Amino acid sequence: MLTSNGYQLDERRLGRLVAVPDGERADRDVLRRRLWRDGYLFLTRLLDPATVLEFRRYYFAKTGLADADGRPREVERGAYRAVLFGEIVPGPEYDALCRQQALRGWFEWFFGAEVFLHRRKIIRHTAPGENGIGTATQAHYDLVYLREGTDQVLSAWIPLGDCPVERGGLTYLEGSHHRVRREEAEGRLKRPAASITADLPALAEQYDARWLVADYAAGDVVIHTAHTVHAALDNVDQVMRLSTDIRYQPAALDVDARWQHDWHDQDGL
Repeated sequence: MLTSNGYQLDERRLGRLVAVPDGERADRDVLRRRLWRDGYLFLTRLLDPATVLEFRRYYFAKTGLADADGRPREVERGAYRAVLFGEIVPGPEYDALCRQQALRGWFEWFFGAEVFLHRRKIIRHTAPGENGIGTATQAHYDLVYLREGTDQVLSAWIPLGDCPVERGGLTYLEGSHHRVRREEAEGRLKRPAASITADLPALAEQYDARWLVADYAAGDVVIHTAHTVHAALDNVDQVMRLSTDIRYQPAALDVDARWQHDWHDQDGL
């Protein structure tokens, strides 16, 4: 049984995220068409798993949130937040993870241009058993938070460690970017920036679409457009879920200046 924010997903409205086949990985035109069609690119093993797992160990050692196996520990919230926003988010280890050649180089190749990484980069963790509205990322599409820049920005969601479905990974609403693009073109812009809903089953019915899920592994990356509706599942495993989401775009296009500061959960974005 899969849930998100406590809402149980309907099995009739579930599907699997499809990874890009190895034979298509080096064909940029095919990948661009695939991204336009599906709204996402599921790239397995894009990153070195050892690099990802090294950062995972660093994160939990610094914050104390989990042991080496990812099992949760009790920590004082104030101390944890001080480390997260004062040391980890602005730190060189996190920056190196997000700018590693396997990632930045892929975006340069895909865009065929110099790229720009938004400074506001987000790290999320979900402990086992957390549920109810407000615990998992609610359904949304990224453009509503990036109105002051180009809509050609692409997000990379990176599981920091293995993330089987039960650990609460990201889920994508199949084909949702086509509807969002139409509504955006018609001027039905969602303002102010806000999530669509926590009720994923109802949204699937509204869109007549499936929520796509996957068992992610360390080294996997999912690239999605700014129009693709996505959300997170609840963690019903015994291990902490850790992930990051970052955004690249062609450097020559307009940049949302609000996203050029280190992330903080009280920054109003």
